[in-house]
Amino acid sequence: MSHAGKATTVEEYLSELPEDRRAAIRAIREAILANLPDGIEEGMQYGMIGYYVPHSVYPKGYRCDPKQPLPFAALASQKNHMAIYMMGLYGDPHQAEWFRKAWTGAGQNLDMGKSCVRFKRIEDVPMDVVGEVVARVTTAQHIERYEAAVRT
Repeated sequence: MSHAGKATTVEEYLSELPEDRRAAIRAIREAILANLPDGIEEGMQYGMIGYYVPHSVYPKGYRCDPKQPLPFAALASQKNHMAIYMMGLYGDPHQAEWFRKAWTGAGQNLDMGKSCVRFKRIEDVPMDVVGEVVARVTTAQHIERYEAAVRT
């Protein structure tokens, strides 16, 4: 079942999911929230549960759409899988390498694009790795890496 993306709040998004997906997304959300760097906020962004640097911290917003706050991470229920999007991995090869090793080192198969990790069941997600990857980058580091990537 695909999520239509019509929810305007995180609770509304969660309530629209099938029970198994709701439980999985909630568990990952808890791991993210417990490790979220200071300055990052949670809300709906691009039809997903988003974690972002608000305009009050980074007034320029997201280059692709300056009205949007700068994305940090996201959680989504897609048609054929669920996904965690971690923007900090996209622009940092060292972080991405650490993440790949930590995930597979936890005994889980990794289905990953540049910043997107796809999974079908919560049992496939090493929650400690999710929490650690979120905590590894400060808001200031995220902004610095983003600005460096935009300049290139």
